[in-house]
Amino acid sequence: MKRYNLFLDDFRIPGDAFNYTKDKDYLSFDWIVVNSYDAFVDVISANFESGDLPGIISFDHDLSDDHYSHLTAGIPYDTFTEKTGYHCAKWFIDFCLDNNIKEKVNFKVHSMNPAGRDNIRSILANFVKHNQTNE
Repeated sequence: MKRYNLFLDDFRIPGDAFNYTKDKDYLSFDWIVVNSYDAFVDVISANFESGDLPGIISFDHDLSDDHYSHLTAGIPYDTFTEKTGYHCAKWFIDFCLDNNIKEKVNFKVHSMNPAGRDNIRSILANFVKHNQTNE
């Protein structure tokens, strides 16, 4: 199985994430950059059909202008017309469960939205704890 790295953000690129996280992975690795939920789903689905799975996925939370007005706890996910990085994380978890994928995928969350970042980290941590292997 080939691996690739996927960077989800509506306007930043991996080098931008390095500038505020200082995580050298953003400069050291090649990344496929996607800027929406639909592009995220399309890349993972198409690569999976070829037998490929992400090695690392880095998530932004806010993927649309309407997401930026809700930078506190209690994000109203059901009111957004565009899906967030949290929706992408949920989709990926369901995708792995539906396809019985147990291989380890590493996750990063580079979002600057504190509540959104915590929500994504929480759902992914639970998924990793209960579903991924270290193979």
